[in-house]
Amino acid sequence: MFIDSHCHIDFPELMPQMPEILAQMQAHKVSHALAVSVDVSDWSRIQSLIEQYPNLYGSVGTHPDYPDVHEPSIEELLEKAKHPKVIAIGETGLDYFRLEGNLEWQRERFRTHIRAALRAQKPLIIHTRNAQDDTIRLMTEENARDIGGVMHCFTEAKDVAKRALDLNFYISFSGIVSFKNAKVVHECAEYVPLERILIETDAPYLAPVPHRGQTNQPAWVAHVAQRIADIKGVSVEEVGRVTTENFKSCFRLSAL
Repeated sequence: MFIDSHCHIDFPELMPQMPEILAQMQAHKVSHALAVSVDVSDWSRIQSLIEQYPNLYGSVGTHPDYPDVHEPSIEELLEKAKHPKVIAIGETGLDYFRLEGNLEWQRERFRTHIRAALRAQKPLIIHTRNAQDDTIRLMTEENARDIGGVMHCFTEAKDVAKRALDLNFYISFSGIVSFKNAKVVHECAEYVPLERILIETDAPYLAPVPHRGQTNQPAWVAHVAQRIADIKGVSVEEVGRVTTENFKSCFRLSAL
């Protein structure tokens, strides 16, 4: 069995198709999925999903790439994190790819999420793009090591992976690992121990081969698992077993 550790099934591309999405998950042996928040203001969509479907979990947070949205406070994150099926804070982090100018607001938002995670005792889901040094620096300064979590949709080099692993974080690979030209991601997947890897879709984005260019869905995390298995030289069943245990460990779940 597989678990999609990061998807956005509350997005309009997917939410209206939930019966079919769940049926496809079952057909591809994907037992659970984590619906990840990108805007606290829209968190009610995730709440409705995780309350309706027993095999869905949720997170609470506001994405670093959203400049003109309600800024969540620690208290607001903590209140929503009390929900029994909210298992993480995020996604949060830093993204310098699209935005320019003074991005101190983004760094302060990241600090807020780390502090909330420490108080809630729930792990972090971290996004980093073109900001790896600042991301690791803030994680270190704010003692993110003490709560841990996952670096999602990882596309950085091996040295960044090592620094994240040293801070008690798992590394999650998306459909990008199946792309032929994603050499850096392939090298990272080879480098990171299987016992520290999670798998994800980031649906509706980044559909893996053989579905590249289509609207992604949680069922297709099975293709991510297959590519990890190919890189590691192990069976896809082994990847499923280990990454499922990793998911339980990362998100403090005694059972699924």
